[in-house]
Amino acid sequence: MSTTNDSVTRESVLAALETVRDPVSGEDIVAAGVAKALTIDGGTVRFVLEIDPAKAKTYDPVRDAADAAVRALAGVSEVSAVLTAHSAEAPPDLKPQRPAAPEGPERVPGVEHIIAIASGKGGVGKSTVSANIACALAAEGRRVGLLDADVYGPSQPRMLGVSGRPASPDGKTILPMRNHGVTMMSIGLMTNDDQAVVWRGPMLMGALQQMLMQVQWGALDCLLVDLPPGTGDVAMTLAQKTVVDGAIIVSTPQDVALLDARKGIDMFTQLKVPVLGMIENMSTHICSRCGHEEHVFGHGGVAAECEKMGVPLLAEVPLDIDIRLSSDGGAPIVVSKPETAQARAFRKIARDLVGTEVA
Repeated sequence: MSTTNDSVTRESVLAALETVRDPVSGEDIVAAGVAKALTIDGGTVRFVLEIDPAKAKTYDPVRDAADAAVRALAGVSEVSAVLTAHSAEAPPDLKPQRPAAPEGPERVPGVEHIIAIASGKGGVGKSTVSANIACALAAEGRRVGLLDADVYGPSQPRMLGVSGRPASPDGKTILPMRNHGVTMMSIGLMTNDDQAVVWRGPMLMGALQQMLMQVQWGALDCLLVDLPPGTGDVAMTLAQKTVVDGAIIVSTPQDVALLDARKGIDMFTQLKVPVLGMIENMSTHICSRCGHEEHVFGHGGVAAECEKMGVPLLAEVPLDIDIRLSSDGGAPIVVSKPETAQARAFRKIARDLVGTEVA
């Protein structure tokens, strides 16, 4: 457990890191953008050196030099310097250690309910559904937050029309962004649009814990968590470390998507997270010219799956170009065209969640 030591400041640590040169650019590692994710907890300092995986061995001496430079500062008792591409051992959790951390899931301060939104596979519109449900809950008068935990494909900044870098007044807490009545945070706000996040499991878990516990979410009725597709580390960490009040599974009617959706339901069942229901996205397509209805991905598969597995069918959302255009434009259809049938479908989901007292 670390002890409080006011002599260790963010400025002094950055100054120490600036004495270490980047062997590729020749700049110091701070100016080169190599040193990132700096956290200070009393006398404990943690930071990441984000590098090209092909140059991992080249940066071993750089990491050692950075470690030594920070460790030499007065008041520093422990240093954790992690290479994101280092393969000799799994990097440690970057979450600052807290005294007397409770065992098992804990609540996020100020957040009454957490709902995970998941999908068994990618490409089923999970993030679009998440953004619209968040905006629909805000329209219902709820204090709602949205955490974009889809680390490898963060899309919520674009969908909610949010840009810029989140501020951190003290180097520990992060101030979230806000638009359309939704408080949001995404790893996409901390990276460039074309920058890949090359992180392994422990790094992902540390980032998730930081975005949950170090973001000043404020008082929220509900925090939606847009999970990566599949049944991987992020979903498991969320359920094991945080009290999750329920999960929503998004799927298309296609058989292949339903196969993976079943695995998602089974994962949450094993993790003892209640499944609030399923949403059939891209359920049907109606031609804007002739009115012909066509079931591009099949129809009714999610409803049949819900009946089979004993979970509610929350909605059947059509495949519609306005949903896509609104999301790409930074204003989900619940905001841009609230009178449409598509927007009303999301508003119904929000009202049902409010009625079940999980939002």
